[in-house]
Amino acid sequence: MSVPAYNAVSPQILTVSQVTREIRNLLEGTYPKVWIEGEISNLRVVHSGHAYFTLKDANSQLRAVIFRSSWRQLPFTPESGMHVVAQGRLSVYEPRGDYQLLATFLEPKGIGALQLAYEQLRDRLFQEGLFDEARKRPLPLVPQRIGIVTSPTGAAIRDIIRIVHRRRANVRLYLYPVRVQGQEATQEIVQGIARLNAYEPRPEVLIVGRGGGSLEDLWAFNEEQVARAIAASEIPVISAVGHEIDYTIADFVADLRASTPSAAAELVVKSEEELRQQLNSLLARMHTIVQYRHAQAQQALDYLFNSRPLREPHRFVNTLQQQVDDLVLQLEKGWQNSSQEREKRLENATRSLARLNSRVRWQRLYTHLTTLERRLQTAIRSRLIRRGETLGGLSSRLNALSPLAVLGRGYSLCREPISRQLVSRTALVHTGQQIEVLLQDGQLTCTVDDIDSKEPDYGRSDFRTGSETPGGNS
Repeated sequence: MSVPAYNAVSPQILTVSQVTREIRNLLEGTYPKVWIEGEISNLRVVHSGHAYFTLKDANSQLRAVIFRSSWRQLPFTPESGMHVVAQGRLSVYEPRGDYQLLATFLEPKGIGALQLAYEQLRDRLFQEGLFDEARKRPLPLVPQRIGIVTSPTGAAIRDIIRIVHRRRANVRLYLYPVRVQGQEATQEIVQGIARLNAYEPRPEVLIVGRGGGSLEDLWAFNEEQVARAIAASEIPVISAVGHEIDYTIADFVADLRASTPSAAAELVVKSEEELRQQLNSLLARMHTIVQYRHAQAQQALDYLFNSRPLREPHRFVNTLQQQVDDLVLQLEKGWQNSSQEREKRLENATRSLARLNSRVRWQRLYTHLTTLERRLQTAIRSRLIRRGETLGGLSSRLNALSPLAVLGRGYSLCREPISRQLVSRTALVHTGQQIEVLLQDGQLTCTVDDIDSKEPDYGRSDFRTGSETPGGNS
């Protein structure tokens, strides 16, 4: 089978990159802006700040990415498993040929993004303990310097000034003007709290707030930075956000929450009538306490004056003296008994210790004796081995020097039968004399027939006995 040859009229052949690029252009041109609903899964935020995740439903899934600039502007923190609506455009990641969603905004499905962000931050700060009542500080009773962080043009500052001056004219107000809504409001409120904390003379209390509005309008007081600035303030803070239905995050963190800026001014600056009523109430309580304490003291004093010790003091003293004498005797007796008991315990302990020491000493001696016995046995075995080796060496040397060994090699010894003296020269015998010839397996009694004084030839075997005799011919 032949393969058709390529020719000029064949269709255009595209590379993979060209096809991928064409598909990307087609997707981006067709879907420049889309809203896609799905569940977030496999969410991960990399070190660059970009977030990668997958949007899925019951039948399909779509890769998605939201870049750092858009991720930071989200009012809530997306999590895996969260159902969201994502806005963005479809594109193709050319190195892998995957199509994906380049998201620019996310919104929770079924709940607003701001509400979700509010709940997430509230729960997190609650876990950190920023809402604990134990860290709330009391307000000064009669403050002379009040710091205010709010808008200089709003109704809140006008209401505060009006109420404060109506109640007490000698109070000084320190206003730090800020914007109370918008992107710049958060940073300005944080800066205002810090500046008033550093101002001299320092205000004794701070009012941070604004008038009412929607959740979006009041959002600056739900920001984490504002909450932490209020918690870090060294001056007690009153949160005065004009939104009576719901609490803001600032309300939870502040030392005291006021429903409106006007209510905050009334809480911090009490009128003369309120102060007079409070003072009268404190005086009444103090008078009641003093009367009660006085009655108790009078009752105790009456009891003392009516008792026998004061009417007959010498008897009282004598009785006390007798009690002291009894106690001294009991103490001496107790001390003596205790001393005797301690002596007995000491003697018993001494005897026990002596017995214990004796047993320990005998045990140590027995252990030492056992050790010496083992060492003696080892030394004896070693000495016997060395002596045996020495004896073996001496035995070998003795065998080498023994005459019996010489006899075993074919030699013989001659000796005079009576004196048992060895005959080593011819001059020691005479003709006709009997001699004994010692052999390896016995002895011979021979008579000397002839004596030849010449040097013997030990290499010849012409003797009558058929053996070599160093002592002479027999």
